[in-house]
Amino acid sequence: MKSPSASTPGTAGSPTLDPLSLTGQREAAAARRAQYPYRFPTDRRQLGGKFTVKENSRRLLRFFYLERRLMHGLGSWTLTIPDYEVKLETGRHIFYHADAARALRERLTEQEYRPKAIDGYRDPEIDRFIDELLSASSPAELLVGVHQVVGQAIATTYRHHIDDTDQVTDVPTIRCLRRILTDYEPMLAWADSAVEAYIAGGVDEAGLSTWRWHLSRLLASIGGITGADPRAEAPKPLRIDTQPYERGTVPRRDSRFDTFRHTGDYEVADGAKRFDKDSYEALRLRFIRTQRDEVDAIEAFGTFVWDIRFKDFNAEYDLARITWDEARHTEIGHRAMLASGYDPYELRNRLTSSTCRGPMDPAFAMAEINLFGEVGVLKTINDLIDTAASRNDELLRHISDYIRADERTHVRKGTRIIEIMTNLDAKALELRTRELFTECLVSLGAIKNDIDMKTLTREEIEHLVGE
Repeated sequence: MKSPSASTPGTAGSPTLDPLSLTGQREAAAARRAQYPYRFPTDRRQLGGKFTVKENSRRLLRFFYLERRLMHGLGSWTLTIPDYEVKLETGRHIFYHADAARALRERLTEQEYRPKAIDGYRDPEIDRFIDELLSASSPAELLVGVHQVVGQAIATTYRHHIDDTDQVTDVPTIRCLRRILTDYEPMLAWADSAVEAYIAGGVDEAGLSTWRWHLSRLLASIGGITGADPRAEAPKPLRIDTQPYERGTVPRRDSRFDTFRHTGDYEVADGAKRFDKDSYEALRLRFIRTQRDEVDAIEAFGTFVWDIRFKDFNAEYDLARITWDEARHTEIGHRAMLASGYDPYELRNRLTSSTCRGPMDPAFAMAEINLFGEVGVLKTINDLIDTAASRNDELLRHISDYIRADERTHVRKGTRIIEIMTNLDAKALELRTRELFTECLVSLGAIKNDIDMKTLTREEIEHLVGE
């Protein structure tokens, strides 16, 4: 028999929040709890948050777009940054923003957004802000804008969103943002240290402060990261009002490097021979130098992210991941040089590849590095690994084993990326790529005018470009 509790249900027309327990059930529940032997931690999270699903999704879509635009924007600067450590970190950070965008995109699909709608989203105010940020006059200004202005603001906003959203019903969003912040924390800490290094090395601190204030005001004028903050007046003038932003096309290196661009052959560039051409020692050093010089691959794949922006999110994401991989390869080469007893800066750094690819249509530049460069590596790396193992050269065997796995993945992903970039069939794409690189190598003096009437073969380009 049902019996009402002492509580009185809510009045008509209002929500019924008071419990209506049945006789003896509450007491029985208390007795069962008292006899239960385990005292697990109590979950103190409470229902209730500031956002509806609609408002939550609006904010997440804006977060996604900012992350996507930062991925694009950093990619556009990879050629222009001269400083080795900054170029390397930028290759990493491109992927951090890409991965954040991917995670937010996935969460949005769970909140009833279709991928096509997410990928098609545009915000002209954010675009204008990003273009102004990218109009930095130096890498130091770029770091101030990307990290100390918008990056810090994004991290703060994500933390606030975690605190303000429903701690029970919106746990997937909370987990998504917390995972993104695990990349943001070291990224922003590194950027602060890098800006301090620029200032200590002579960059004008007052100029950086002025730029920081300018971008902070511009961000405030579009409602901040969420778009919901009170809007301030936009600063005037903007740099992009005088000169629209365009990515650089010329590769740059810092003063520690001795560079060359007239060949991909290290012996030709060095002007002397260290080892017999076909000896293991020569092949070993060439492989290690090639990995260090994958700094040009950071430049290549980074600029591709910018050049194909908004064509296909998955292609952008794969390019960003490859850019991060190439940053790792550069680190591998640099550290392997040290482990082999070299000062990495004593070994000349090639600019040939980036000099040709930088101004080039992305489809042909991508074809060269993917179809010629990475496929070329896979032709020889198996023998190199076997030889290293037979000579107990654990350093080379170890690094080349990982690089082989990466390159196989890149070749596979590259096939789909190229399909996004061009409608040319494989034969026409390869021929036109060979023609363009022949023209470039002639202009650099890597090959003589008396042979420039013939288009170089794939193998010749692999050798002369140096990949």
